[in-house]
Amino acid sequence: MNEQAETPDLYPVSLDVTGRSCLVVGGGRVAAHKARALVECGAAVTVVAPDLSAEMDRLVPSLHAVERRRYQRGDAGGFRLVVTATGRPEVDGEVAADAEAAGVWVNSADDRANCTFILPAVHRDGPVTVSVSTAGTSPALASWLRTRLADACGPHVGVLAELLGEARQRLLASGVSTAMVDWQRLLDGPLLDLVRSGDLNGARDLIEEALPPAAAPPPR
Repeated sequence: MNEQAETPDLYPVSLDVTGRSCLVVGGGRVAAHKARALVECGAAVTVVAPDLSAEMDRLVPSLHAVERRRYQRGDAGGFRLVVTATGRPEVDGEVAADAEAAGVWVNSADDRANCTFILPAVHRDGPVTVSVSTAGTSPALASWLRTRLADACGPHVGVLAELLGEARQRLLASGVSTAMVDWQRLLDGPLLDLVRSGDLNGARDLIEEALPPAAAPPPR
């Protein structure tokens, strides 16, 4: 993998790594941060590193496996996703080359030339994920933008998403197209303020008023 003259257009995607085997090569602070993010998303994480930092050591009970040794050629081929963060360019490059040869997606920390995927700056609130990427050109800018977008969204956006998800499921179960609802108008109204104030019944009533009769729930 070679650095391209121009930054490529990246295809944004959210991966379901639940129960899937992922490899993190490296035992330091950066590797621990990468491993923790995968564990929090339900991945079965294996760490390969001769030594573990205190941060990584605290993660051990949550990991699928820990192999206290150096990376061996071909290790990457047995996983669905690989992250390498040893801080040693020759090792990270070997891991990335192995993963690419095996058709496995790989992220090499702070080394855009050896990545087939990059990690955005992320803010989570329940089912809502706000992520910002600069295609690896400036992680600091991505983090700066992420923080400001999170502040703009404010608290309780995750609760709002869950309420709207309930309504969407009722529509689908009733065979009614979700396009029948003017979601934009609903969101531009007082709905978020009701959620933020804790008036979830009022929020549900407002959502129900926007739904076609066939999808409305029975009276409470």
